[in-house]
Amino acid sequence: MQRLDGKTVIVTGGGGGIGAATCRRLAREGAKVAVLDMNLDAAHKVVADICADGGQAVAFACDITDRAQVDAAVAATEAQLGPVAVLVNNAGWDVFKPFVKTVPEEWNKLIAINLTGALHMLHAVLPGMAERKYGRIVNVASDAARGGSSGEAVYSACKGGLVALSKTLAREHARQGITVNVVCPGPTDTALLAGVAEGARDPAKLIEAFRSAIPLGRLGQGDDLANAIAFFGSDDAAFVTGQVLSVSGGLTMHG
Repeated sequence: MQRLDGKTVIVTGGGGGIGAATCRRLAREGAKVAVLDMNLDAAHKVVADICADGGQAVAFACDITDRAQVDAAVAATEAQLGPVAVLVNNAGWDVFKPFVKTVPEEWNKLIAINLTGALHMLHAVLPGMAERKYGRIVNVASDAARGGSSGEAVYSACKGGLVALSKTLAREHARQGITVNVVCPGPTDTALLAGVAEGARDPAKLIEAFRSAIPLGRLGQGDDLANAIAFFGSDDAAFVTGQVLSVSGGLTMHG
């Protein structure tokens, strides 16, 4: 029996990178996957891959900064796939520059996507999970939240807030059978990292610096994160809540 057999899962930012790898992995575990992304074409491609592999998935265009869109996507997911059992808050965005060179418009966008968007998703699914006395929530933060990261001040603040939020919700909802855990990626080979590197004077040099700093000698891949997310989303982690796991190839080794 697969670990997520028949369970309905929502993955935000599911159209690319870590999100796409997570959608595919959870589908292989038997989940019915709702792929939420602003890029509907990318979400449809992931759905096509899952269906071609014998899985079940649907795609929804969703801007998580817009609560009305979030509510509509959650309602459509439950209408087509059933009550949401697992939520993966993966969608994110970053800008790489020193804090004093950022502007309030960038702060607002960073906060809206990386923190408020997750709040919208959580607020939309938690009541139903609480009523059913079951839920698995996995929030994708960043090791920038745990150790800081030069050039990512506001992003780090948002992800730090997501970690604190997760621990609080884990306490509030534990007696309702809901677990809330956090996966913190280190440098991962995604479009987001490529976009961050573009802001550097020498993008290739920056990427190589990330790679050489990682004890295991390579950048993370989407599947590395998907494996950890699948664990937290399954009943293998039924007695694990309020925890933060770095998936960074040893770059960070927090206790």
